[in-house]
Amino acid sequence: MAPSRDDELLSSRQTVADKPTVYLLDTFPPKAIEHAKTLFNIIQPQDEEFQNWRENARALLIRSSYLTAEDVASCPNLIAIGKHGVGIDKIDQNACAERGIKILNTPGANARDVAELVVALSLSVARGIRSITTRQMSKPVPKETCDGLTLYQKTVGIIGMGNIGRTVAEIFRGGFQTDIIAYDAYMPEDIWTHIPHTRASSIDEVITRADILSVHVPLTKETRDMISYDKICMMKPDAILINAARGGIVNEQDLTRALSEGRLWGAGLDCHEQEPPSHERYGQLWENLNVISTPHIGAATSRAQLACATAAIDNLHQYLASL
Repeated sequence: MAPSRDDELLSSRQTVADKPTVYLLDTFPPKAIEHAKTLFNIIQPQDEEFQNWRENARALLIRSSYLTAEDVASCPNLIAIGKHGVGIDKIDQNACAERGIKILNTPGANARDVAELVVALSLSVARGIRSITTRQMSKPVPKETCDGLTLYQKTVGIIGMGNIGRTVAEIFRGGFQTDIIAYDAYMPEDIWTHIPHTRASSIDEVITRADILSVHVPLTKETRDMISYDKICMMKPDAILINAARGGIVNEQDLTRALSEGRLWGAGLDCHEQEPPSHERYGQLWENLNVISTPHIGAATSRAQLACATAAIDNLHQYLASL
């Protein structure tokens, strides 16, 4: 006998009840949303029930929103957060830890995309692309007035040997035959066995030897202002500084001062303390045409966005299923 309409409705309700409910605080790619719907009952910002997320949510998916200690305190049922991307500095980690709320980020999902931007910024700064294009907008630029650096067989210094730092090293080593010197206070000694490199014993060793210095550490109390004026003055005068990690790791006022004094070949910044960066705040820095700033676009590719979103969804599902 064919199932009745009542049977179908009951089955549907049981399926919905079997799935955990997850509130999305931000927009996610459409394909990721469809994937999430196979695992969860999802509540999105446009849904009426979303207004009750603080009172009702056991699990959240976050892309770029802040979650403060006050937010955490207002969520009595919250047990887990799926975080799109590797950075969790917008979430109050202490408040979550006190409650035993699990934060599940997605390290490695966007490593290739961020690493490629690091290379793009390095090349653009090395060849003076911003200076040339800016001048060309007002009048023709004779090629004899242009100068640049070749990155082939230079020394790339990497601070932070995680997924992104490793991928940066692989690209530079494989594509430019660069020497690699890297530092990480926490990673074991036996990582990167497939990449010829020097494991530095200090940050200063990397800073003084690098032709291109690329920073890949999280923003913490220990790493804030890690690259200060004194550190920049230790760099080679024709070195390039790249920050595609977090704003605040490079002291922006110190960088502005150092560049105005001609202490570096240039800098490429995908991260700023103010995001997106404004001319009101960064106008003095941007007066230096050897600076290229982008508004934190390292993972702004369709591949990275879908990979990070899918990983956040899957990580959250696996954690909830394990409880």
